[in-house]
Amino acid sequence: MSKNWQLQEAKNKFSQVVDCACNEGPQIVTRHGKETVVILSLEDDQELLKPQNALVDFFAASPLKGLNLDLERNASAPRPVDL
Repeated sequence: MSKNWQLQEAKNKFSQVVDCACNEGPQIVTRHGKETVVILSLEDDQELLKPQNALVDFFAASPLKGLNLDLERNASAPRPVDL
């Protein structure tokens, strides 16, 4: 359960805010009564940043799947460039 902390209280009790973030979930810090930042555990952060789908699933769902694309590289010499 998240709790709102006033900025000054969060500064004074930072260890407690961190403990609450690890054990209870994200903690909201307010400044002048306005919700400003969220403190969350590393585990919660990594869960938010983790890709939702595997790369294999991404390619399997591609609209290009099944198209016969020419992926051969052109073996001719490169065009001349003036340096």
